[in-house]
Amino acid sequence: MRQIDPGFLALPLRRMADAALQRARDLGVEYAAFRLERVRAETLRLFDARLEGSMDADDLGFSVRVIKDGTWGFASGIELTPEAAARAAEEAVEVARVSAPINREPVELAPEPVYADVTWVSSYEIDPFEVPVGEKVELLADWSSRMLGRVDHVSASLMQVKEQKFYADSAGTVTTQQRVRIHPVLTAMKSDGSRFDDMRTLAPPVGRGWEYLTGTGWDFPAELAEIPDLLDEKLKAPSVEPGTYDLVIHPSNLWLTIHESIGHATELDRALGYEAAYAGTSFATFDKLGTLQYGSPVMNVVGDRTVEHGLATIGWDDEGVQTQSFDIVRDGVLVGYQLDRRMARLKGLGRSNGCAFADSPGHVPLQRMANVSLQPAEGGPSTEELISRVERGIYIVGDKSWSIDMQRYNFQFTGQRFYKIENGRLAGQLRDVAYQASTLDFWRSMEAVGGPQTYVLGGAFNCGKGQPGQVAPVSHGAPSALFRGVRILNTVQEAGKR
Repeated sequence: MRQIDPGFLALPLRRMADAALQRARDLGVEYAAFRLERVRAETLRLFDARLEGSMDADDLGFSVRVIKDGTWGFASGIELTPEAAARAAEEAVEVARVSAPINREPVELAPEPVYADVTWVSSYEIDPFEVPVGEKVELLADWSSRMLGRVDHVSASLMQVKEQKFYADSAGTVTTQQRVRIHPVLTAMKSDGSRFDDMRTLAPPVGRGWEYLTGTGWDFPAELAEIPDLLDEKLKAPSVEPGTYDLVIHPSNLWLTIHESIGHATELDRALGYEAAYAGTSFATFDKLGTLQYGSPVMNVVGDRTVEHGLATIGWDDEGVQTQSFDIVRDGVLVGYQLDRRMARLKGLGRSNGCAFADSPGHVPLQRMANVSLQPAEGGPSTEELISRVERGIYIVGDKSWSIDMQRYNFQFTGQRFYKIENGRLAGQLRDVAYQASTLDFWRSMEAVGGPQTYVLGGAFNCGKGQPGQVAPVSHGAPSALFRGVRILNTVQEAGKR
């Protein structure tokens, strides 16, 4: 079990929190929270086994958020002293005072137990920031070189983040947390003289450390060995005939459809219209809770901020709420939303389910996505068994481009690889495939989900929301799944090309 870095604990965390909270109390607030955090991010980029660029950023600062006379106030700073923290509290209260005349909806928060002094560290073995940069570059260059003799070009990147947060509020909750996440990506590119295409690794970003690249959680050498042959096959593959097909979708593709059509659609602030400027609102409005048939009866979706190695996994959120697992869709019916404390209280839903997050010390916590995952069927079929049920269809692997409307309703998605299914068997790759549907039609067409042996936890580092924009990491698990009668487009024809 890793420990929180001594260097972070040596910062004046308690003294600053005490100064900020006491000053806020003196000014008569109903609620105050102090947050000090450090976010370190490192990115390496290679092209054809040579280092092309690197970035090492360190964001260190603090914020004070208050409710004064039913109105939010917020201020942040970078001077790590008790005096600066007290001044920030004064500034936050002043922001609330100035904003109060235009506030038509007094802010109240759902209740939450007090956690007097708790600590949480994510599940990882080797801190990637303790690994020399040269060693990382050497590994990525070696992996790239293994493919270069068989493809034209290889790009490689490695993103790593360490996030440390100290939180204290006027109720008495104090949390100290540290988590690590990592995302390696390699993309092979090749031309056969008339066509150019690429193929990317399927390895998802994860809440792990450097051990992820050395054999824990994914077999990178095995995947890299397969990509050149798979890319050759893709270049020679026929273009898809548009029409209606049955689909078997691998979790490496399905996670993104979950993210866009379920994850964002069931954020309560979006469903209520509070979030509209960035990526729109949601068709899954509050009046549909408990009645909307979101999908078929085999559809069960859970929000979970506790799953091991999840990118959105944490012990306590940025409002001091202990994180949880909760139902969003049960037996195909919409039964829950993702909540922060204000949204939970606003709609009388009881306790928050721990979905408040700010991506830096200078940003206000927003209601952000949990690890939203489609559940497998206990004792359910393998991917091969799902394919065997299809007479005429397509098997889809890996994610690529996507598009969805501002209500999270009409969408289309492409992928990395597509295989024709004929009479229950794979019959070679296809090209130029995109599937198009509305959210409800798509999930209602899901006939079967695979068993736990098909389940993979995918996700992304860069889910965007808010204005000014914030970026959050989030995972989405899924089994392989079978869908009936989905519309397939030919992307070349749609682009007006031949």
